[in-house]
Amino acid sequence: MGTMLVTGGAGFIGANFVRMALKRDPKLDVIVVDKLTYAGNRVNLAGLNIEFVQGSITDAPLIDELVARADTVVHFAAESHNDNSLTDPSPFVDTNVVGTFVLLEAVRKHNKRLHHISTDEVFGDLALDDPARFTEHTPYNPSSPYSATKAGSDHLVRAWVRSFGIKATISNCSNNYGPYQHIEKFIPRQITNLLTGRPAKLYGTGAQVRDWIHVDDHNDAVLLILEKGRLGETYNIGADNDHTSNKQVIEMICELMGGTYEHVADRPGHDQRYAMDSTKLREELSWRPRYTSSISEGLERTIEWYRDNEEWWAADKVAVEAKYAAGGQ
Repeated sequence: MGTMLVTGGAGFIGANFVRMALKRDPKLDVIVVDKLTYAGNRVNLAGLNIEFVQGSITDAPLIDELVARADTVVHFAAESHNDNSLTDPSPFVDTNVVGTFVLLEAVRKHNKRLHHISTDEVFGDLALDDPARFTEHTPYNPSSPYSATKAGSDHLVRAWVRSFGIKATISNCSNNYGPYQHIEKFIPRQITNLLTGRPAKLYGTGAQVRDWIHVDDHNDAVLLILEKGRLGETYNIGADNDHTSNKQVIEMICELMGGTYEHVADRPGHDQRYAMDSTKLREELSWRPRYTSSISEGLERTIEWYRDNEEWWAADKVAVEAKYAAGGQ
């Protein structure tokens, strides 16, 4: 792939992607551009032979310069926390919509290959008793400013493919978990609560279902799409874990760590069920996730990482819990 530009490469999924890409091809030249908001951390890329640029994807001159130097662009950069989007949607519009537009114009100008990372949340949610799964043809029905802006970015990519012929693919993935995930997120919050002597916190009844996928499985799929995916196509990424409720996830974490949990106020507009149909990815590209049928193995590895890397998250813990406590969570 020559030189790869990774936007948002200091974030959770992006940093894990850079690590995996370099492990598979140590000769790969990687440029990471990241604004280093609260969710991005330069430490996530420690020890890697990369070029790091701190900057925003809305900075058109900067993005134009970086895209011109790359052969491939992988677009992870996004504001991604639903609760934050309910408090202030403006950064989500700016980064997810305007930033993607800026990137697309640079890709168009310099005729570069683009892969755009998106989410299952653009499809809205399913009823808990609905056996259906989201496919690449499911109509978009976003329910938060976050998911609406990600839906907007997906539509922009498709429009640039059709109108200008850019070389792009899109992937929509289910909820990720694993190392380097910010502790405001559901799984690392529960793990770090128990590690600091707090109970885990279950929002509402915990009946909500997410199709949990380990970040390494997600990134393995992205690399495969870059290598073999058909240009202009969209691929859903899911690990078939859409039978596990949030309550069951917390109970697994508590069992693995010997802790307890308590119920707290539910999240506003909490989507009920996400489930991804990744048949297209599996059949066309022969992709298979490692952590299937049960997330317990992936959870064990994730718990071990947070236990071994307390210095990475400890400084943020008090502030994160204070913020949730103010909202009754």
